Amino acid sequence: MLLAAAMLGGGTAVAYARWARPLVEADRAFRAGQTQAALDGYGAAERRFGRFAILRSLFADEYASAVYNQLALLYHAGKYDDVLEKASSAPPAAAPHFWSGLVLLNRAMADKTPESRLRGLSRAEDELKQALQAAPDDWDTRFNYEIAARLAAHLRQPPKQGDDPLRLLRPQPKTPQPARRVG
Repeated sequence: MLLAAAMLGGGTAVAYARWARPLVEADRAFRAGQTQAALDGYGAAERRFGRFAILRSLFADEYASAVYNQLALLYHAGKYDDVLEKASSAPPAAAPHFWSGLVLLNRAMADKTPESRLRGLSRAEDELKQALQAAPDDWDTRFNYEIAARLAAHLRQPPKQGDDPLRLLRPQPKTPQPARRVG
């Protein structure tokens, strides 16, 4: 009986190792700096998990890791449309709101008109707020949320002459008062 259980456990472990090979190969390609091979491997692993809902729930961490790594690689490659598309169907553990919030923040910062910049910053703020609610201790999320929130709040105010939104990120030092001369 014990031998049969050991054989079954060993067979299951070997089957999972073979089944999860694309995830392992994608990690290896990522460490080697082969971005496209890593994306392909993570995509293959995600498709394998996608076939069976039971596997997505049993191996939720591995599934979320495959999707998270794809989102990160796509974002760093500048494929923002692909990030938004993948984030729309990603599991919550893959931080989809964080990645889509970063894309929206980057796009808003590149907008030329204040109205479109405000719309983009508001959307980025909403996404990053959801990401912050999911991971309240994540400093990257908090930092990006605060940037989006401050810039959006600044754009909601009536404009002043010579106002630069980037000054919000770096507070300007107060001008020193001249020292009094005694004597």
